[in-house]
Amino acid sequence: MQRMDVVIFTAGGTIDKVYFDAKGGYQVGAPMVRDLLEHARLATLPRIVELLRKDSLEMSAVDREAIRAAVVASPETHVIVTHGTDTMVETARVLQAISGKTIVLTGALQPGRFSDSDAAFNLGLAFAALQLCSAGVYVVANGTVFPADRVRKNRELNCFERIPG
Repeated sequence: MQRMDVVIFTAGGTIDKVYFDAKGGYQVGAPMVRDLLEHARLATLPRIVELLRKDSLEMSAVDREAIRAAVVASPETHVIVTHGTDTMVETARVLQAISGKTIVLTGALQPGRFSDSDAAFNLGLAFAALQLCSAGVYVVANGTVFPADRVRKNRELNCFERIPG
């Protein structure tokens, strides 16, 4: 595979969650991206930068600004941001003011450490979107690439859907 001009920023979310049996709950752990990409057998791994280890429901405007600033400062023109799904769309909309870059946000509805996780599929689709989409901001989930201004998370159905119009 030819080396792409790609950086991955990790922000936490379910994709990175770890189950602690003794505690009976989940915590955001180390990023899963490197492990997932090693299993994908990429010829070379892109630069991976851990920005946050937060559930997206705990993210603030300051956190979103840190993500925006990192994307703007990066020399790469192709950017993936792994993020919790609950507020991924909100962060995507903050990033829309950035021009000249293709930015894809993705995450998972099940932790990446779980065998039934959608993390690997979503990450693979995010890489495909980087190669095929023009500059702009996109959300990748449920086998679909959504423009950032045309997507919402349907919490009742636990999936993303296109906003009509």
